[in-house]
Amino acid sequence: MVLARKIRDQAFGSRITFSPKVFIPLTMLCRDKCGYCTFAQPPARLENPYLSPEQVLEIAKQGAKFGCHEALFTLGERPELRYEVAKDWLKQNNYDSTVHYLHDMAALVLRETGLLPHANAGALYRDELAMLRRVSPSQGMMLESLRDDLDCHRGAPDKEPQRRLDTLNFAGELNIAFTTGILVGIGETRQDRIIALEAIAESHAKYGHIQEVIVQNFLPKPLTIMQREKPCPQDEYLWSIAAARIILPPEIHLQAPPNLSDDFGVLLDAGIDDWGGVSPVTADHVNPERPWPSLDKLRDATEKREKALAPRLTIYPEFANSPTKWLDDSLHFKILDRSDAEGLGRDDPGQVWPEKVTAADVVHDGAEVVLIGHRSTQWYSGANNPPPVLISTQIENKKISGPIAEILRGVELQQEVGQDEIVTLFGARGAEVNAVAQLADSLRVQAVGDVVTWVHNRNINYTNVCTFKCKFCGFSKGPLSLNLRGTPYLLTLDDIAARASEAWQLGATEVTLQGGIHPDFDGDYYIDVARAVKTAVPEMHIHGFTALEVTEGARRLSEPLHQYIMRL
Repeated sequence: MVLARKIRDQAFGSRITFSPKVFIPLTMLCRDKCGYCTFAQPPARLENPYLSPEQVLEIAKQGAKFGCHEALFTLGERPELRYEVAKDWLKQNNYDSTVHYLHDMAALVLRETGLLPHANAGALYRDELAMLRRVSPSQGMMLESLRDDLDCHRGAPDKEPQRRLDTLNFAGELNIAFTTGILVGIGETRQDRIIALEAIAESHAKYGHIQEVIVQNFLPKPLTIMQREKPCPQDEYLWSIAAARIILPPEIHLQAPPNLSDDFGVLLDAGIDDWGGVSPVTADHVNPERPWPSLDKLRDATEKREKALAPRLTIYPEFANSPTKWLDDSLHFKILDRSDAEGLGRDDPGQVWPEKVTAADVVHDGAEVVLIGHRSTQWYSGANNPPPVLISTQIENKKISGPIAEILRGVELQQEVGQDEIVTLFGARGAEVNAVAQLADSLRVQAVGDVVTWVHNRNINYTNVCTFKCKFCGFSKGPLSLNLRGTPYLLTLDDIAARASEAWQLGATEVTLQGGIHPDFDGDYYIDVARAVKTAVPEMHIHGFTALEVTEGARRLSEPLHQYIMRL
């Protein structure tokens, strides 16, 4: 396990991830009869063959209210091929297959809640995977084992090894970020597990699409064929996790479900870097007798081993940050909306809902649209709710290790911090954030003591018309003929002077001047704006213009930049 941990730490540092999710059991009917499964149920035990759209949406909304990112769709495989009641229900609701219904429910959840679907639909054909790719940023299927003679898979045609290998490779051909895994303790040997892991590694070597491998231990469940079988021994389970870490390419993430082990902290010792999906709302419907551990317990187990816990999305950062290859175009923004700068899940407290707007009937405060529907409660600059506490005093004394700890030790030794180290520091989580903040605070005290300054300022945006088309900008407008986001405007010099005077009367000592790059401006315009402010309020300090405005002003006058700056 020492080697497994070393490989894990070299690949992922101190980061241990989990996915905050809701579990949506779309249907518990299944054509397969697996000897260990309690998820699949006969029609007589179910009120309806499938969850209705209303039921699906209610579960998803609960997840959104609790700040989840993932909607895990789990379902039995192709029940319409075994049960007439499933076939009839699909036909009555205008669906030709369970996978088709799954597609529409994933689209519904994505549209109405913003939760990111993860379709775990079993062995699928290429066209089915392609259809789901449009609405599901990632997909998954447990390979389980490549043994074709396991007693637990008798009567389970979808567990035929080649069927599952085909699904794995189809996903690679389609550039789908894919999760797979093995089951440990269902009658297979160590050599069987090695063969399965090597097959996963081979598929990944060809397509690069395996984002995560789950190593799951067998536990006997009542009322199943395997109810009297012994559970997977812990030493065998830990060996299998470590073997997976050693056999698989280091960039593939490794998960072990924490709710299936009484001492789940030891799973970290075997080399995992992910806890998988953990739900604050729904049970683990595949293992209902094993509740999820609380997030506090997960964090405690993680930090005891000097690791940092971080939420992720259904799709891992390595794939989310290459959206052109791995995501349908329609999913790009939806991933960005829920991801942080690293491509992990945003962990701001509060709810995130898709932003829906309509045109404002009356514009009094400058807003040209109004929000409708559910409102996100995550804090942002200008929001009415209080900002989150970013530096927790409860974890400030916890020891950290890994790259961030090494960088901080270097800073204490007055070593210069390079660009790569700065990027690493921005990835701090949990106790690491506190460690960075503590050192930064001590450096501040050394530099300036305890004096904190601020300036009473007013922003004057003199125009929102801009010839540049920066894709991130929500401020600039174009001519009315372009029918863009709202009404373009251009303040007169008298307007600018009046706003500067008003700011001075209210106690401001500085104005910030910035605006769009108007097509009618020459370089003298910016000088005229600054002169108008100084004429109106000679004592006012001007924090003026962006680099783009200055360089564009000089360019339009064909004036050397240094000379133009001196005139400003």
